Amino acid sequence: MTSYPLLPLRDIVVFPGMVVPLFVGREKSVAALEAAMAGSKEIFLLAQLDPGCDDPDRDDLYDTGVIATVLQLLKLPDGTVRVLVEGHRRAELNSLRPETTSDGELVVAEVEVIEPEVVSGAEVAGMMRSVVDQFGEYAKLSKKLPQDAGSQLGDIEDAGKLADAVAANLAARVAEKQAVLAEADPMKRLEMVLSFMEGELGVLQVERKIRGRVKRQMEKTQREYYLNEQLKAIQSELGGGDDGEGNEIAELQEKIEKLRLSKEARAKANAELKKLRTMQPMSAEATVIRNYLDVLLGLPWGKKSKLKKDIAAAQAVLDADHYALDKVKDRIIEYLAVQARTNKLKGPILCLVGPPGVGKTSLGKSIAKATGRQFVRQSLGGVRDEAEIRGHRRTYIGSLPGKIVTNLKKAGTANPLFLLDEIDKLGQDFRGDPASALLEVLDPEQNSKFQDHYLELDLDLSDVMFVCTANSLNLPQALLDRMEIIRLEGYTEDEKVEIAERHLIAKQIEAHGLKAGEFTLEQAALRDLIRYYTREAGVRTLEREIARLARKALRRILEKKEAAVTITPENLADFSGVRKFRHGVSDEENQVGAVTGLAWTEVGGELLTIESVTVPGKGAVKTTGKLGEVMSESVQMAFSFVKARGPGYGIKPSIFNRKDLHIHLPEGAVPKDGPSAGVGMVTAMVSTLTGIPVRADVAMTGEVTLRGRVLAIGGLKEKLLAALRGGIKTVLIPEENRKDLAEIPANIKEGLEIVPVSHVDEVLAHALTAPTEAIEWTEADDLAAQPAAPLAPGSASPTAH
Repeated sequence: MTSYPLLPLRDIVVFPGMVVPLFVGREKSVAALEAAMAGSKEIFLLAQLDPGCDDPDRDDLYDTGVIATVLQLLKLPDGTVRVLVEGHRRAELNSLRPETTSDGELVVAEVEVIEPEVVSGAEVAGMMRSVVDQFGEYAKLSKKLPQDAGSQLGDIEDAGKLADAVAANLAARVAEKQAVLAEADPMKRLEMVLSFMEGELGVLQVERKIRGRVKRQMEKTQREYYLNEQLKAIQSELGGGDDGEGNEIAELQEKIEKLRLSKEARAKANAELKKLRTMQPMSAEATVIRNYLDVLLGLPWGKKSKLKKDIAAAQAVLDADHYALDKVKDRIIEYLAVQARTNKLKGPILCLVGPPGVGKTSLGKSIAKATGRQFVRQSLGGVRDEAEIRGHRRTYIGSLPGKIVTNLKKAGTANPLFLLDEIDKLGQDFRGDPASALLEVLDPEQNSKFQDHYLELDLDLSDVMFVCTANSLNLPQALLDRMEIIRLEGYTEDEKVEIAERHLIAKQIEAHGLKAGEFTLEQAALRDLIRYYTREAGVRTLEREIARLARKALRRILEKKEAAVTITPENLADFSGVRKFRHGVSDEENQVGAVTGLAWTEVGGELLTIESVTVPGKGAVKTTGKLGEVMSESVQMAFSFVKARGPGYGIKPSIFNRKDLHIHLPEGAVPKDGPSAGVGMVTAMVSTLTGIPVRADVAMTGEVTLRGRVLAIGGLKEKLLAALRGGIKTVLIPEENRKDLAEIPANIKEGLEIVPVSHVDEVLAHALTAPTEAIEWTEADDLAAQPAAPLAPGSASPTAH
């Protein structure tokens, strides 16, 4: 049992063979050092359980410590002592006793020296080599050790000393080092330090990866920061702001607070702005969010234009801008009347259907002016991608909102008039179906929660007034069901004259810089221009012809040939050239087998000549003239009817055994289809087979059944207009179309003798110049024949004429 002055250590464990500098400040510890220096210079070093204890007793200290030699002692000015000690032997603490010396009070420890064990053998050598190799790896990863620390341990041959040297250099906790110090067996100590190093190596490797990653990120961040600061400095020199990014975020925040956003939109905008704050300003994702916020905050949240409720003023605006078109004007005035009374009405979906040039698009502008709405127009011709309507998702590069959102932003109000132009020209193929994307937009019950793929928010479109235009009803049924169809028929000649005098002539005079009195177009010349140089339902070609006259007149004035130009019927050909069309295209004399029919086309009505001849054969019928399937069937049906009723009309049945019929419709390059030429087919066949001429001044239209009943047709106004233009005197129409005469302009009804007929016999009685030997037809002969529903206009005529 040996006594040594005790030096308690707060947070360090000293191993044998280890030289350690210590800073000592406690009075008892300094006294212990003084006593050691005065004697054998040996002192007992023992670690404390609690580093915060200033006056530890037996219970506050570990059991195993190290007897060390004080190599150097240096007193510092602040009263602390710097001492350099070297550990020698392990020792076990038995007891403590206080002692008072001339240097002060100190604690003396009674210890029992632990003799070191010596082990050897192949297992020990292998373990020592593993520890040295492992320590070399540990030293490379640890920043607290020199890189060659592992190589210095290779010279130690004693297993215990090697374990102590490794343990002394490990960055372990006091408790772990104390466990190694307390272990007497060198082999176990080697296992302990090896196990500890294996665990620590994994942690160090992860730390090294993280450190490398952080370093790279810091380098990138510092580089970006440096470049951004340079950019700001350059912008400042060029006159830019000091803090563009900060100003931009502040502006966006201010916009979000000021706008009357919906609850969902405000939450979305704040979330996106929060993300933008944490991003690098020049990153790609920040640009995407910035663009999104620009779109979101650019929409007219809660902004509405004040709608006009003066019905008389609206009527005046519509009348001033457009002549005729009474149906659509009445519908708009009705809508305004309901809105004026209720102050709330979901925007109606109107669809203006009519031939080109009748004023559908310009009518949309007039409706906007009359109702006080902002006007936005979107042409849908050729659009084949539903993303054009509903937008792209933000995950795509270069994504954009759809045309609905874009135009709403452009309008600046939440209740504009939105004109969807040429809705029947939407593309529909394997690449997309935009017509189906419009179903939600054009449904007043659903469009209050319209979702654009880009915005991903509910957008209220219920206040928007949608107006669609189309040339035909070639649209999906589901889309047609959501719209109120208003038909715009072609203009009559008188209406065209009125439109030209009110609008077109003045517009072209202004467009060509002509002064008042320099250009005059007489009404008679204007009528000739309409009759012989245009053939259309609208007025586009007429406007071009008037522009042509204005150009030629201006040239003459500038060449000083004339001071003012007046266009008359006599000099019209000098300006417009040779006549392009014949005004009266009906035959001038009665002919056998030649019947004048009436056809409907997208550009108005046309006269359709049906020719029939007999040729040697065996009772077959041949057709030419590019007839469609329905019209070909109509020819077969007419031929069967004539064969069945032939004897009643004076046609001998034997003629069908030696003669064939050839039916031809002139202008063979133009496709023709529809059943409404049935009465004309029957009349032509009967005329050919009986040799009785057909009256040249009679035109006819109507579908025929096998029993001879005449069924209703469509496009009556256009067909009657074509008859009037062609010099026809009498028009035979189906009895079922008598009700449609109420909507026919008075000048058409006055210029034509319109005869409703219900059976082929009545048609033949009016059309043939001599009566056939027909038996009298009665209702009893056709009990099975029932009237059919009126046909759509497009089903009774050439598809393009």
